[in-house]
This record gives sequence, C-alpha cells and structure tokens, in this order.
Amino acid sequence: MILSSLARTALRRTPSASVGAVRYLNLHEYQSAQIMKDSGVNVPFGIAAHTVEEAVEAAKTIGDDDVVIKSQILAGGRGLGKFTNGLQGGVHIIDTKEVEDYASKMLGGTLVTKQSGPAGKPVNTVLLAKKMNLVKEFYFAIMLDRSSGGPVIIACSEGGTSIEDLAESSPEKIIKVPIDIRTGPSESDISKVVAGLGVSGDEAAAGEQIKALYNLFVDKDCTMVEVNPLAEDVDGNLIAADAKIGFDDNAAFRQKDVHAQRDHTQEDPREVAAGKWDLNYIGLDGNIGCMVNGAGLAMSTMDIISLRGGSPANFLDVGGSANVDQIKAAFEIITTDPAVKAILVNIFGGIMQCDIIAEGIVEASRSLKLEVPVIVRLEGTNVEKGQKILKDSGLELISANDLDDAAQKAVASIA
Repeated sequence: MILSSLARTALRRTPSASVGAVRYLNLHEYQSAQIMKDSGVNVPFGIAAHTVEEAVEAAKTIGDDDVVIKSQILAGGRGLGKFTNGLQGGVHIIDTKEVEDYASKMLGGTLVTKQSGPAGKPVNTVLLAKKMNLVKEFYFAIMLDRSSGGPVIIACSEGGTSIEDLAESSPEKIIKVPIDIRTGPSESDISKVVAGLGVSGDEAAAGEQIKALYNLFVDKDCTMVEVNPLAEDVDGNLIAADAKIGFDDNAAFRQKDVHAQRDHTQEDPREVAAGKWDLNYIGLDGNIGCMVNGAGLAMSTMDIISLRGGSPANFLDVGGSANVDQIKAAFEIITTDPAVKAILVNIFGGIMQCDIIAEGIVEASRSLKLEVPVIVRLEGTNVEKGQKILKDSGLELISANDLDDAAQKAVASIA
C-alpha cells in the first residue's frame, strides 16, 4: 500500500516515471483482517458497519465502555487524516455512547490523508473494533523485491506511524530479510525477523505468527502484506492491529472469492471503466489527452509533450490487439476529463493495425461529437489504409508526420 501510493504520487508529478498496467487489488482493513484471521493470524475482534444503526449495534455487540471506530478507505494515514466536513482523524477511541455521533460524521464523508490525494476517499464503511491493551507496536510487511528476485520481509521495532518517516529518522531500526520463494522462510529467517521486531513475549509463538503471515502472502497470491502496527499485548501475544493486503490481479482466476470483494468506489471511475475494456489508463493533471499503443511509446509521448511545453492529461495504452469498440471506449474515457483540451493519438502499428485505429477514431469522433482538436500520428502496419480512412472521413483531424510533429501540433492547438 505504501509503495503503491508513493508510485502513484511520483507518476502524477513527473510524466517521465515508469508505468504500466496496474497489477494489484487492495482490500479494506476489515476485509483483510478477516482473511488474516482465516489464515491463523491474531486480529482484534471487530465488526464492519455500513450504516449508523449498524455501527451502534456493533458497539453493543462488542459490549465494552470504550470502542475503536475506524474509517475504511484504501489509503494510509487515516489516523492523521481530516474529513472534508471538519472532523479531525479517521480513527478514534471513543465512549460507546459516542458511536452514533462519530459514525454519522464518518459514514458518507470524505477523508483526506497523506496517501489519498487532495480529493480524498469516500467513507462507506466503518470498522468497530475491540479496544486492545497493547504495550508495544511494531511495523511488519512482506513485499516483492526485484533485487532479490522474491519476497522480502520488512520489520521495524517501532510501528503505528508512517514507515516513510521511520525510514528517514531511524533507518537503522528497519531490517529486511529476503526469502527464498522456493523454500519459504527458514528458521534462521524467522529468528532474524523476531529479533528485529524486539518482541518481549514468547519468541516461538511470535515466529508462528510470522509464518502464518508469510503463508497468507503465498497462498493468496499477494503482492504485499502490511501490518502497521503489529502489536504486542500485555501477555506478549502478537496481534495484527491493522491490516493491508494487496493481491495480484493476474491471479484473479484462482482467487475469485478475494477479488469479488473489490470496492470500485475507492478507485478512479475512469480507471474502472478502462479495466472493463482491457485498457491501461492512469489520470494525470495536464490538458492533452493521450491514446497510444505500448507503455514505452506512451511514456515517450508524454515526455515529448512535456518537452514541447504541454502537459499530458493521462496515460492510456490500448495495447496491441484493440478493436474499434475499444478505441471508441478509450476516447470516451479520455473525454470524461473536463481538463482535456486536445487529444493526441500516437500509434506505431505492429500487431496493432493502423486501419483499425483509424476506424475507431472516426467512429468515436462522430458518435461523441468531439469538440476538442484530435492530432493523429500513424506509422506501421496498414498505415496507408489508416490514413485513407481518416482522409475520407471528412472530419477535421490534424495529421502529424512523426511524434515530435504531433506533440508540437497538440500544444499549438490549445495555445
């Protein structure tokens, strides 16, 4: 979750960042906690509520004087976040009598955090959890590590706060233990993690919890398992006091029960729509919409737009086998962004044929009644057919000889 949010932030700031298809599913804390519980991981007792009435009943079921109420959004930093209605913090320990008041302010609200972006995320669910008597808090995560070619366990003797801040202030407290994906963690690996956490309770029991978390990572095809904090209670038991799990979209066919829990309200609706058409889309902050085939060419297109003084509004890769309907859908997605003032189509036909792209452009331009300039650069397979289709369409499309010419014309069209 942390790494994904950092990557998204970097992409929005610098179009030259590397990007491709998004390959992960994120679930809410209450969903992740249930999966952890089913995998043998200790988690606090909690009940998810979607309405104020459900929240009040959940607090009664817990039966304590105090209860923890936690906003459920797919972004970190909830505790330090702020609702647009003025409520400070998305996580509170409150008197049970206050549940109705807090739930009414949280549910239906928008929570803005360091990781949510300035627009924030809608809160449609709150988690009512039993208040735990925790004496120590740690940080624990399992992520995929390119350098070691497999999973890596990251642990820190301090937790409950931003791991980015800890990495900056106390990097010596963070340990990384690469795991051999073929054999799983050895006893030596487990011992290193337990020692790095600095648990004061039963080290063997703590080791079993680490193994359970790793087995979850493998069995559920995870891209990340993050527990912050992984806490220790008065009896020395490790408890996953917070839970964030990312799942590989490529494994959706064998993790159908997990992927059925996806919350599309937490995602950019344009990205959701793109996913339905098997398109790769990421919204940016500029005003020149881009439709390109191939991630590398898309990044080059964005770079040259920036070089020529423009600003790309999106990354959109139609891939190598798009049909006319997909091209039309791509135009629809691009034009839902009110900031888009021009569209640049840059196609290098290999597997993707230029005439198919041209047919899609013509159909989209007519059916959507596009009111913004469309600059088209085609090259490669069936380029002559594609150019003839565009010329014979009678539409006011702007042709470009090469990518640099296309970028200059796109920028000039909105000057």
